[in-house]
Amino acid sequence: MRAHHIMTRKVITIAPDASIVDAARLMLDNRISGLPVVDLKGQLVGMVTERDLLRRTETGTQRKRPRWLEFILGPGRQAAEYVQTAGRRVREIMTADVRTVTEDTPLPDVVSLMEKYRIKRVPVTNGGKLTGIISRQNFVRAVAGLAREVPDPTADDEHIRKRILAEIERNQWTPIGVEVFVRDGVVDLCGVITDDRVRQAMVVSAENTSGVKQVHDHLCWVDPMSGIYMESEEDSKKAS
Repeated sequence: MRAHHIMTRKVITIAPDASIVDAARLMLDNRISGLPVVDLKGQLVGMVTERDLLRRTETGTQRKRPRWLEFILGPGRQAAEYVQTAGRRVREIMTADVRTVTEDTPLPDVVSLMEKYRIKRVPVTNGGKLTGIISRQNFVRAVAGLAREVPDPTADDEHIRKRILAEIERNQWTPIGVEVFVRDGVVDLCGVITDDRVRQAMVVSAENTSGVKQVHDHLCWVDPMSGIYMESEEDSKKAS
């Protein structure tokens, strides 16, 4: 999937000469934490977010440093921080160096960008003009939408079994000698594992297979050093 598949197209924006009060009200009224800043030509020129409003003279939260540290930082850094904390217009406090993607950017690249720069939203542009925005909420909606079950006419027991085995075997954590049994869409996972985290991965791989109605865990954990073993929680409950 690419950016255009999940991005929000109707984006709430603000002009660079708008006041910071207008920006704050827009964010509050629309329950969003950031606004793309767009000029009269539709060009993206910056982003203003809640973070830009944290260190403000109105709330007395501007940075206060010892004089010796201010001397080291120099007048330029101090002047820039003063504008950030006392500026009245969006253009004075916004982030001008904005990380963007295009509509054709693959979603893994979008996620990597968000993680690398620790940002919550990424504007989508075409020739410098804003065409959409992707936030973490867009990914949540995508997961919710894609998680809806779509009937699969080929999801008989044998097809289900083969798909589960194929999914398990393509991963490096695959245990040796695992058996998968399927009857009327009910899956039984049997075999030996040496790391209990593999158990959860096995169950998830089965649950994600189309046509599966229920998954039963019969995987036995064995310590490769001592030979100590433990049955699955499900089997232990049945035995008690």
